[in-house]
Amino acid sequence: MKRETATLNVVDSYEDRPSVAVVDGNNKFRTRLAMQLSEGVAAASFATVEAMEDKVDVGTPLVVVFGPSYASTNGLKEVRSLTRRRPEVTSIMVVEELTTQMLQQALRAGVRDVVAAPADSGQLIEAVERAAETLTVVPSAPVEAEGTGQKGRLISVFSTKGGAGKSVVASNLAIVLSRQTDRPVVLVDADLQFGDVAVMMKLTPQHTIVDAVAAIHRLDAQLLQSLLVRHEPTGLYVLPAPVEPAFADQVSGADMLRIVKLLQSFCAYIVIDTPAHFNDVVLALLEESDDILLISGMDIPNIKNVKLGLQTLRLLNIPVSKLKLVLNRSNSKVKLDIGEVERTLQMKADALIPSDILVPQSVNKGVPAVIDAPKSGVSRSLEQLASLFVDNQGKRARR
Repeated sequence: MKRETATLNVVDSYEDRPSVAVVDGNNKFRTRLAMQLSEGVAAASFATVEAMEDKVDVGTPLVVVFGPSYASTNGLKEVRSLTRRRPEVTSIMVVEELTTQMLQQALRAGVRDVVAAPADSGQLIEAVERAAETLTVVPSAPVEAEGTGQKGRLISVFSTKGGAGKSVVASNLAIVLSRQTDRPVVLVDADLQFGDVAVMMKLTPQHTIVDAVAAIHRLDAQLLQSLLVRHEPTGLYVLPAPVEPAFADQVSGADMLRIVKLLQSFCAYIVIDTPAHFNDVVLALLEESDDILLISGMDIPNIKNVKLGLQTLRLLNIPVSKLKLVLNRSNSKVKLDIGEVERTLQMKADALIPSDILVPQSVNKGVPAVIDAPKSGVSRSLEQLASLFVDNQGKRARR
């Protein structure tokens, strides 16, 4: 390509293939990138973002491949400005040295993927295709909205200590809810750094919450539906956590609220598995939640942390009426009396989940306990927990 004004593969709608543009100040480098991409896509090359924007109409879905010259501080500012100004644009970046710091900086600027140079043609084309999926997504398993106009109930599952069984409760509760109502139920893995929901349910997602955030400015119910993965044995829908901890920085509290509010528009229940600490995403979710399940194990460190967590929630003016205490492994051999725990926390337990070896076994198998052992005490207790939100007719319980 000798001319920077090469013809773009311009499209008329999101159902068509998006345009692809290579942008870099180094003529040889961007020409080489464009030639590599030509094996799979039609790409034009430009020296600057400004030159590209002169040739691409606003509203045209576009994948931009930024070269190494945009890996600088000023270059990343331009990238961030473009992605915020043009929601129909998604991007990847080719860098000379891929470091953790470089990856984090690029992701914060809104870059969808980062590839180390020299990248082979197949690697580049795959990165472009992954980025393009956020522009050309077609729902493979659409969720049908009820059409009642009723906002879905938001249930956050929270603990102040890791290992309390939060993810087990969240995933199994969501499955029970999906069985007890004929309306859609979604499980969101909001543990953005170390979420395990996909592994625990033996899911191999093609999309995660990062894809929703990458498209946040144009995100609507239909696009969000297409990013959900369906748990086939139960019909539950899941929005998985990012595949890499570094991607967690891309998700803000405002982004998360935008996502859950869209989910509320077409789902009856949204169950959120949160991380075991307070951050802006968790605080936004807790404030927005209709119900907060506070999970505690039956040991002194758990009880201490839950008490501190309750104090923090009160300081944040989270209504006590939202809180439901769930004591996990309530029949364990640590000799803590349930009544004593309730007095220490100054609140009654709403649910007691017994200790059972089948729980870690089910996690290791990737088969949730309510499916693996439906008649067990654990499963029965989780069904009782779900009954706090759903009545016998499968309708939402009154708040």
